[in-house]
Amino acid sequence: MPSQLSYSDLASLMKRCAGLTVDPELMRTRPDSTFEEYGLDSLGLLAIVGELENQYGTPVEPGAESSKTPGDFLDVVNTSLTTGA
Repeated sequence: MPSQLSYSDLASLMKRCAGLTVDPELMRTRPDSTFEEYGLDSLGLLAIVGELENQYGTPVEPGAESSKTPGDFLDVVNTSLTTGA
């Protein structure tokens, strides 16, 4: 299991869980852009959180599903993965 989820990992999850093709480099260079700009809604984000929880066998910190930007989401998820929250 990786210790940190990357923008590339997030882009793959967005493709798999929500059917959205997003350039991970664009998210990396614009971490404060909103998920709305990429076409990801709250249900898509919830699906990503569920996928991560299933994949890593640990709950993701509450609030991840309401993150507004990729940067915020990765901060919450990576904290959860690091601490096992």
